[in-house]
Amino acid sequence: MALTLVWTIRFLVVSIVVSMVRVVIGPTVADRMIGLNLVAAQTLALLVLISVSMDRTILLDVALVYDIFGFVGLLVMTRYFSGRKGEL
Repeated sequence: MALTLVWTIRFLVVSIVVSMVRVVIGPTVADRMIGLNLVAAQTLALLVLISVSMDRTILLDVALVYDIFGFVGLLVMTRYFSGRKGEL
């Protein structure tokens, strides 16, 4: 595994931890939702990098499904916290 890839994975793990701090101490619900969306995007990038480093294409499929669930989860949270019963 290339040294650049190792450092990139380490950087992503640290940025996920920092983003989780925003999720935990976010003053508003919107801050927490944006923080969760950021964590989901960073985790997706981490899965892709791990897939490249291990040379396993199955992890790319897992990353794709994870991204779809993250997007649907964001829509559900938006609808729940918006307080509207109609369409977004």
